[in-house]
Amino acid sequence: MSEEYRAKVFKSGNSLALRLPKALGLEEGAEMLLREERGRYIVEPVEKPKRKINLEKIWGIGKHLDLKPITPEDRVFEHRPLLWDDPEWVASVTKREP
Repeated sequence: MSEEYRAKVFKSGNSLALRLPKALGLEEGAEMLLREERGRYIVEPVEKPKRKINLEKIWGIGKHLDLKPITPEDRVFEHRPLLWDDPEWVASVTKREP
């Protein structure tokens, strides 16, 4: 069940204001969206825009390194033994004890 708070509307300059209780956990300066639906007022926080990463400063870092895309010929991998390729290990994992 949600908490219920009482607050009074007061005059602030040429506007009306509603003081919200600190117990709501809102931060000072938080932007809120207010709408009326069927005679009731709904107040909810505005979603913050997603942060964008500014690549301007790091975009040119690789230019002086003369980096080039990897060619298919350069994509050669050395084969190395893997644990799941070992038949004894597979048998020990799949073997169930009663």
